[in-house]
Amino acid sequence: MIPTPTFKNFTPKVIAAILLLMSCSAFAQNQSTDTMEKKEIAFLLFDNYETLDVFGPAEIFGRLTDHYILRFYSLKGGVVTNRHRVPIMTEKLSTINKKPFAFLIPGGLGTRIEVKNEVLINKIKEVSLSSDYVLTVCTGSALLAKSGLLDDRKATSNKRAFSWVMTNGQEVEWDKKARWKVDGNYYTSSGVSAGMDMALGFLADRHGIDFAKNVAWEIEYNWIEDKDNDTFTAE
Repeated sequence: MIPTPTFKNFTPKVIAAILLLMSCSAFAQNQSTDTMEKKEIAFLLFDNYETLDVFGPAEIFGRLTDHYILRFYSLKGGVVTNRHRVPIMTEKLSTINKKPFAFLIPGGLGTRIEVKNEVLINKIKEVSLSSDYVLTVCTGSALLAKSGLLDDRKATSNKRAFSWVMTNGQEVEWDKKARWKVDGNYYTSSGVSAGMDMALGFLADRHGIDFAKNVAWEIEYNWIEDKDNDTFTAE
């Protein structure tokens, strides 16, 4: 704690400088405290990730600046670009040095390649086990399933790619009908836009249904609240 100085021997300019320094120090301490209290949502990115899988949930979580901090990671760090040519700067996945509140894994065409990337799959398993919650969007569930963490758990995925996703997790209890699925601390969603519904469902589970509805209202989004019944179903 900074001691309170006695000002009787100082000139007005010196007093002003001291007060300014004290003010800046207090502000920095408050900022640091605020940052520490916020919970991290860690997004995994890889080449050819699906745009809305990432930025749909990012828009929802990112509006809650008092609650969450968003960070974007990739296996090697640096700029990652998807098939829509959307580049985003990422941090190296190994630099996660604390327990994330939530770890989000998107889908996209890149998952077809990344399911064969043993280094990435092992890292997904490691980060998932250290996270409070793990969320997947679309075919991101194939990457999580490949790690073995969805074995004997209920999960869903993109309905148009369901058959392929299932080959990456033979022991998973795949639900062909759900919009998104919750099993313990694992949330998995159907294709692309379903990630936004899941993100709002995640907020409802953490903060209450009215809280989630208000976020949906703020972004003028028609939230599909029924997680068990998707308009799109797999054969």
